[in-house]
Amino acid sequence: MAPDRDAAFGRVDTIRDQNIDEGLRAYMLGVYNYMGAGLAISGIIAFFTSNSPALMNAIYNSGLYWPVMLAPMGIIIAMMVGIKKMKASTIQFLYWAFVAINGLSLSFVFLLYTSASITRVFFITAATFGAMSLYGYTTKRNLTGIGPFLFMGLIGIIIASVVNFFMASAMMEFAISVIGVLIFVGLTAYDTQRIRNEYSEMDSTEIATKKSVFGAVSLYLDFINLMLFLLRLFGDRR
Repeated sequence: MAPDRDAAFGRVDTIRDQNIDEGLRAYMLGVYNYMGAGLAISGIIAFFTSNSPALMNAIYNSGLYWPVMLAPMGIIIAMMVGIKKMKASTIQFLYWAFVAINGLSLSFVFLLYTSASITRVFFITAATFGAMSLYGYTTKRNLTGIGPFLFMGLIGIIIASVVNFFMASAMMEFAISVIGVLIFVGLTAYDTQRIRNEYSEMDSTEIATKKSVFGAVSLYLDFINLMLFLLRLFGDRR
């Protein structure tokens, strides 16, 4: 009887593992769907805004500049603070508002760089992001330890960027861009693994949706920042 019992338990474990794998794939697909849709919305809004003199004038030559620039960060903070109390539908709404407003703030990209170089760098970014996200998803190596170093590096390039705003050093800008690319390449793998590890088959639909949206925010920001730093290195200015 013991062998039959062990075989039965083995079949149960196999079925359970298959259910977890299917649930994890569906969860990660949801994260990437949110992220991809967010990138598409931001890109479309940025493109059409850059081609509208009235909108560009309203944003960059009026009091709307700072609200447009700061609103995305404010929305993310609101989502983080209210995640436990807000419904999943509210979190979703805030995410779509975030990517839409961020699209307005990214409109300057189409004024600074040629369309051809933006397209070229987009595909470079997509290939790099895809490779690093796949690595983060599949690697057995625990990437938790690199998180604090990447975060400190991120703070460092923010401070360096502020300093270089006044110094206007081309060499320093180049160094910041290279380090920025390396940091967001690392963050892409780190965030993907973190998002993967946050999955739980016991989560309700409400909790799983919230996790998917927050995961999408992280990967969206990784992609956008990676592309911006790559544009600074390889983009052709108008």
